[in-house]
Amino acid sequence: MAAASVYQGAGFDFTNTVRNTFLEQRGLPLPKATSTGTTIVGCLFKDGIVLGADTRATEGPIVADKNCEKIHFISESIRCCGAGTAADTEFTTALIASNMEMHALSTGRKPRVVTAMTMLKQMLFRYQGQIGAALVLGGVDATGPQLFTIHPHGSTDKLPYVTMGSGSLAAMAVFEAGWKPNMERQEALDLVTAAISAGIFNDLGSGSNVDACIITADKTEMLRNHVRPNERVEKERKYTFRRGTTAFKSESVKHLIVEETITPTGEAMDIS
Repeated sequence: MAAASVYQGAGFDFTNTVRNTFLEQRGLPLPKATSTGTTIVGCLFKDGIVLGADTRATEGPIVADKNCEKIHFISESIRCCGAGTAADTEFTTALIASNMEMHALSTGRKPRVVTAMTMLKQMLFRYQGQIGAALVLGGVDATGPQLFTIHPHGSTDKLPYVTMGSGSLAAMAVFEAGWKPNMERQEALDLVTAAISAGIFNDLGSGSNVDACIITADKTEMLRNHVRPNERVEKERKYTFRRGTTAFKSESVKHLIVEETITPTGEAMDIS
């Protein structure tokens, strides 16, 4: 029992929830989790998989990061897009990437996408949705291109085109209208770009740029900031002023040194 209290097992630890509840009851506001809001998608094409994601990370109503990377490395030919809580998606995918490398070294074979999917769904199911990671997993292995969605509670789907995140409905509308079997590479890339753009412009939790990743049997191509639909335009006028040319409207001076007077309250001590 003593060893169990000292050494922690592998995985996530939720023992701080009791402390956090106590602090919240005492009136201490807890920091908000950084959510990726997010539109993430994936689709099959003739030679492989195209994954896509937006790059906005939100902290409640605040845009915390305009260029967040949401397509995570799993293995050489497998990538995973993450929606939900940014820290949960990053650490979950990093943990599975490490386990996949250990699995490949122990078996001496190139890892399969279904292996990563099984590891992810078993881990998320173990935590019953407390890990806020909604994932789109895609890759190419010995059995061909594979595409899965993994929900925070551990349920999975295998489909030819998928969307997840707060902008998933807008992205799915684009896929339903435009996807077809055996598309060429450029067709699939354009469709994914259009789907992510639909999420960016129709969902407040999604925004900024479009990231894409193209995975085939030969190589994996990461297109960071593939499209930038929201670049800040240059202002029409230059509002720069030389130092000293701006006039003062008002002025107030606070004296920080406090004056004090000492009033004796009784006879001085006799030190004779």
